[in-house]
Amino acid sequence: MSTEVLARFQFGLTCAFHYLFPPISIGLGLILVIMEAMWIRTGNEAIKRLCHFWVKIFSLVFGLGVATGIVLEFEFGTNWASYSRFVGDIFGSALAAEGVFAFFLESGFLAVLVFGWNKVSPKFHFFSTCMVALGSTFSAVWIIVANSWMQTPAGYQIVQTKQGPRAHIVDFWAMVFNPSSMERLSHTLSAAWCTGAFLVMSVSAYYLLKGRHLEMARRSMKIGLCVATAAVALQFITGHKGIVGVAHNQPAKLAAMEGHATTGPLDLTLFGYVDKNGAAHGLSVPRVGSFLLSWDATRPIKGLDRIPVTERPMVQPVFQLYHLMVACGMAMAGLVVVGLVKWRRGTLWNSAWCLRLFIAAVALPQIGNQAGWFTAEMGRQPWIVYGMLRTSEGLSKAVKASLILSSIVMFSLMYILLGALFIYLLNKRIKEGPDEATEPFPLDTGQPGDGDLLAGIAIEKVLEESIR
Repeated sequence: MSTEVLARFQFGLTCAFHYLFPPISIGLGLILVIMEAMWIRTGNEAIKRLCHFWVKIFSLVFGLGVATGIVLEFEFGTNWASYSRFVGDIFGSALAAEGVFAFFLESGFLAVLVFGWNKVSPKFHFFSTCMVALGSTFSAVWIIVANSWMQTPAGYQIVQTKQGPRAHIVDFWAMVFNPSSMERLSHTLSAAWCTGAFLVMSVSAYYLLKGRHLEMARRSMKIGLCVATAAVALQFITGHKGIVGVAHNQPAKLAAMEGHATTGPLDLTLFGYVDKNGAAHGLSVPRVGSFLLSWDATRPIKGLDRIPVTERPMVQPVFQLYHLMVACGMAMAGLVVVGLVKWRRGTLWNSAWCLRLFIAAVALPQIGNQAGWFTAEMGRQPWIVYGMLRTSEGLSKAVKASLILSSIVMFSLMYILLGALFIYLLNKRIKEGPDEATEPFPLDTGQPGDGDLLAGIAIEKVLEESIR
C-alpha cells in the first residue's frame, strides 16, 4: 500500500479509538452536574452515593481519553508535516486554545471532583463538577472549530514563505465561526450527551434486571432517559441544519452521502447501495430530499455528474456510513419513546425485554459517532483542507510506508491492550456498583407518593412530572 493510504489508515485507527472516550466524558459531565445539583438541593445521601459511583466511571474514561488523544498531535508532525506547515497558524491556535481553555480547566478541577468530597464544601465541589463538565465541552469546541475550518475554510489568507504557501489567520473570529463550525459543534455535543445518557441507562438497566441497587438505578435511569430525550431531539434538529450546510458548502459530499448521481430533484434514500456511477438503488422516497433541504420538492440538487471525477469522494463507503449513522439515530429515538411510555405507565422497572434493549443500546451512540465522523472525513476527500490542499499534498516527505506500517502494528497491539484494560476496569466498577448505605433509604418504585425522597421539590420530580 502507498504511504498516503497507510498514513490515512493510521490516523483513522488512532482517532477512531480516541473518539470512543470524549463523547462519554462530555455526556457524563452534564449528567454529573444534574445529579450533584439534586444532591445540593436535597441533601439526599443516596444521590451523593450515586454521584460517587459515576465520578469513578468518569475518571476512568477521562484517563483513557487523554492518553489516546496525545498520539494524534504527534501524528500531525510525523506523518502530516506538509499539512502542519500549511495550516500551523490556524490549527495550532485552535489546539493552543483547547489546552488553555479546556484541558487545564478540566484537569485542574478534576482532582477536586474525585478527591475533594470531604475536603471542600458541597457548593465548591459542585462548582468543580461544573468546571470539569465545562472543560470537557470547551475541548470539543476547539477541536470542532479546527476540524470545521478544514471543511469550510474562512478568515485566512495564503502567504508565501521559504517553506512554501501557508494559511495565515486574518480574522480570528471568522475562523472560529466558519460556515460549518456551529452546526457541527451543536450536532457533536448533542451526540455526546446521547452517549453519556445511554451509558447511564445501560448500567441502570443492568442493575434493575439483576435486582441490585434498585433505588439508585431508578434514579439514574430517570435522569439518563430525560437527558437522552432532549439530546435525541437535538440530534435531529442539528443534523438537519448540518445537512443543509453540507448541501451549500460541500455538494460533492452530499451527493456521495445520498447517492445522487444526476443533477435534479433529490430523492430520500432510506437504505440501499450505490452502483459504479454513484447512483443509489434501494428504498427511496422521490423528491423528499429536495423538500427537506429547501422546502421545494422540485429544486435541483447538484449531483456527481457536475463534479470532476478527481474531486469525488469514495461514494459507497460515504453512502453506507451516513445511512448507518441515521439508522442509529432512529433506533435511539425509538428506544427513548418506548422508555418514556413505559416510565409513564410504571412498567419500565420490571420489563425484562425493554431493560435488555437498554443494556445493549449503549453501543448505538458509539456506532453513530464513529459512522458520522467517518462520513464527514471521507466525504471531504480528496481534500485535507477543502478546495485548498489535497490529502496527497499534506504528507510528510521523509516518512516511508514501511515505517508507518510498523507503527500501525504497534498501535494496534497497544490499543487492543488498552481496550481490554478499559473494558475490564469498567466492568469491575459496574459490578462493584455504588457504595452501600450505612442506613437504609426508602425505595422509590417510580409510583407517585411511594417513598419519594425528594418530596416534589427536587429536579428529579420536576423531570418526572414533565412527561406525565
